[in-house]
Amino acid sequence: MRKFLVSIVLVAFISITVGCTEQSRAKNWGGSYTVDLPEGRKLVEVTWKNDEMWILTRNRRETETAENYTFQEDSSFGVMEGVVTLKEH
Repeated sequence: MRKFLVSIVLVAFISITVGCTEQSRAKNWGGSYTVDLPEGRKLVEVTWKNDEMWILTRNRRETETAENYTFQEDSSFGVMEGVVTLKEH
């Protein structure tokens, strides 16, 4: 019985870690995910549609510098909180 339970836990763990993208794991299970924005682009907004991340950018003006943005989940119980960092170049 113990081997059976260990097998089920192992299969579940593998399914979660292999079957999900890195951004999906960060959103649903906690962890971190980094997005490198294209050279010369400025972040305007980021949002989620189901498990897909949509990022709105524009051309960076000559007077603007590249910045990094960190979106951090603040869950009710403080567990499985995700962090997404977007980096401009």
